[in-house]
This record gives sequence, C-alpha cells and structure tokens, in this order.
Amino acid sequence: MSVPGPAGAAVAADLTEIADGVFAHTQPNGGWCLSNAGVVTGGDGVLLVDTAATERRARALADRVAGLGAGPVRTLVNTHSHGDHTFGNGIFAGSATVIAHERARHEMAETGLALTGLWPDVEWGDVRVVLPDITFAEELTVHVGERRAELIHVGPAHSTNDVVVWLPDERVLFAGDVLMSTCTPFLLFGSVSGALAAVARLREFRPRTVVCGHGPVTGPEIFDLTESYLRRVAQVAAGAYPQGLSPLQAARESDWSEFAHLLDPERVVGNLHRAYAELAGAPPGAPLAATGVLAEMVEYNGGRPLTCLA
Repeated sequence: MSVPGPAGAAVAADLTEIADGVFAHTQPNGGWCLSNAGVVTGGDGVLLVDTAATERRARALADRVAGLGAGPVRTLVNTHSHGDHTFGNGIFAGSATVIAHERARHEMAETGLALTGLWPDVEWGDVRVVLPDITFAEELTVHVGERRAELIHVGPAHSTNDVVVWLPDERVLFAGDVLMSTCTPFLLFGSVSGALAAVARLREFRPRTVVCGHGPVTGPEIFDLTESYLRRVAQVAAGAYPQGLSPLQAARESDWSEFAHLLDPERVVGNLHRAYAELAGAPPGAPLAATGVLAEMVEYNGGRPLTCLA
C-alpha cells in the first residue's frame, strides 16, 4: 500500500491490525533503514513503537496513526538508539513522552545524525535527534488505557540498548532489531552471545505474533531461524579465528546457503567481526571500528554499495 507523504510523495507501507486495537506498521522490503513500527491503542491515546528513518516516512506513519481516530501519540518507545528507528521522533515530540533504555539516550546524543552520512543520497528531510524523556535499566510497565505493555531490556544483542515491548494479554511482541524477519541479523554494535541469550529469553514469552524491527509480521518460528543463523556465525568464528583468518576471509570461505533467502547477506562480515571480538575477550557491545567493517561489507558485496531505500 502506498501512503501519501509530504509534497505528494508516496511511501510504501502497510498498517495491519494484529490484535484488537494493536497494529503493525511495516515497510517493505525491510532492508537497510526500512524499519517497522508498532501502534497500541487504548483509552484516549496511543503508544507508538519506533518512528522510521526519514521525515517523509515518519510523517506518513503519523498520518496513518491519526487515521485510526484513537487519539494522539502519548507514549513513544524507541526499541534502541539507531536512527532508522528514532529519527522520526521529532514528528511526535509535541504530544508524546519518549521512553528508551538508559544507554539509548547516551548513544543517541553521542552518535547524532551520523547515519545520514552513510547514505548521503537518501532524502532524509528535517530529521533531528530527540532524546528520551524517560529512561530505565531493566523493565518498565506502561499502561495504555486498560492495556498493559511491558518494556524489557534484552540487550546487548543487536545493540547495547535493545528493548522489546511485550503485550502479555494479546501475546504480541514488538521485538525491535533483536529479531528481523526475512532479513539477515546485524550484530556489529551488539553481541552474538547476547543475541542468542535474548532469543532464548524471548522464546519463553511464547508470543502468538512477532513484529520484528524489519520485515513482515511473523510468528514464533522466527526464533528458530534467528537462532540457527546466530549459531552458524558463532561456529564459523570459533573455527576461523584460531586459524588467523580475517572475518572477511571467514565469511567468503564458509557456507551460508541455508540463509541465502535473507536480505542483506553482507552483514555476516560485521557479525563475524563481533564474534571475533568476543572470542578475543571484548565485552558485549564494546565499540568496534565500524567504518572499516562497513567497507569490508561492501567488498563482500562485490563492491556494490549497501542499498538503502528509505
């Protein structure tokens, strides 16, 4: 579905009701910067999960939320600090209290709009960093009318500050980028071992419906696929690291055919860099030289730039 945006621009997005008054806003195809959002209605207002990467896409999301007639966005949860999930915060800041993990606020302030420099040709629009008003360390419960939403820190996984939004009565999980449907996981800024622990923890929730940070709405089958991929990364790293192979060499010399259907396979290079760092004793989420790793990902991708369609 094409959603009207500013100046007549169209944004491909779908708003799907996945439980009574609970919606997934998905942006195909789910690749780089095409992130999902969640909408939870109740009483006279809305809880929104994430806000898209560009002004155009955030305004389209705002139009769709307004069209529900459920009231203003009163609470905005950022699942983590990355700009493709937070740059649209400013569109909702007038009515919404922004909540995120305590590390997310620090990283958002430190990183700023750096993501825009990675893809300078993207029409970012008037995006700005709007920091969380409320932060927490482990868990926080938000009430949306009579509905209960549990905010739970499960990182480091995709990032240091991953938060999921769990609706226990509806058994709906908004997983952020801890889980990605039809997309390759990306752990450069997080942890391989932490991601495996997060998947195991989320599996115990036994959700009926999972809204990933990218890709189509799915069910609990996403746990098996994600875990298989993460275990393969860990296995390859454990074999290649002692041999002195670089992450790029290990990626090229290993068999990833089981995961050939996943978008953005070049992320394996970043994932192996993270796995190597952990084997070398680095703590989960410790900063790595991202610019060099991204260059290797481009090299693995046959020299083709990473494609961002935001």
